[in-house]
Amino acid sequence: MSKNPYPLYVPPAMSDETFQALAVFITLNLGIKMPLEKKTMLQARILKRLRALHISTFEEYCELLFSKKGIRDELPHLFDVTTTNKTDFFREPGHFEFLATELLPNFCSYKPCSHEDPVVFWSAGCSTGEEPYTLAIVLEEFKLGNPWFHYVILASDISTQVLATAKKAIYREDKIEPVPYELRKKYLLKSKDNTEKLVRIIPRLRSKIRFFRLNLMEDKFILPSKVDIIFCRNVMIYFSKEIQSQLVMKFHAVLKSKGFLFTGHSETLVNLNLPFQLIIPTVYQKK
Repeated sequence: MSKNPYPLYVPPAMSDETFQALAVFITLNLGIKMPLEKKTMLQARILKRLRALHISTFEEYCELLFSKKGIRDELPHLFDVTTTNKTDFFREPGHFEFLATELLPNFCSYKPCSHEDPVVFWSAGCSTGEEPYTLAIVLEEFKLGNPWFHYVILASDISTQVLATAKKAIYREDKIEPVPYELRKKYLLKSKDNTEKLVRIIPRLRSKIRFFRLNLMEDKFILPSKVDIIFCRNVMIYFSKEIQSQLVMKFHAVLKSKGFLFTGHSETLVNLNLPFQLIIPTVYQKK
């Protein structure tokens, strides 16, 4: 019998020792909890990186990852494979309704909102851009009734890959289904090629957002200015309580007086003994 010229591919196995080394590295550099029960998931996801990098073992991958070059170039890819970049336009819509109908009218009654001193928003963990563009749409609608209102939006993520998508501001038509039809007509441009089924955010909104790379595990955040309102939603679910507390204190440091923090509906600061006051569930004000 002739030998099979195409033998069955057997993927490499990840040893417990290698998993533990990766788990410690991921927690230290990304803040993400990585208990032993996630070993199978991590092995399957990192296997894609092995193939992309033409590396044959997880041990070789660790050698690359733990180097200075690896921390610079591979860490964003590791973040991508260890988290789920799920995001949508108008995700958790109650936040945007509260922002437009209650928070901003009250906030702007005592906060100058001029061109020289705009309200500064920060979408921390912006992924592919749906959240900051939703913010821009809501703020533009608020500005229609309040023409003196001015704002800027900072948007950051650790992943250069998702930031590149966000900057392009091009989305499939099925991705914009949560956007009300009247708002689509105002703020989205259809592709001239009807077969592509693509839309793009209008230039005016794109100009309001500054995208940049930032790892939330950095010791402190260097931002262009202090911030009035932070959206960090469905990010802290990956972190331990200790790392959540450290992150929220770093947010506290960059928030202006009486600034606000929005978290995801599955996240809470209750019982963390932090200098924030609960306004409504998942919305907090700096004390």
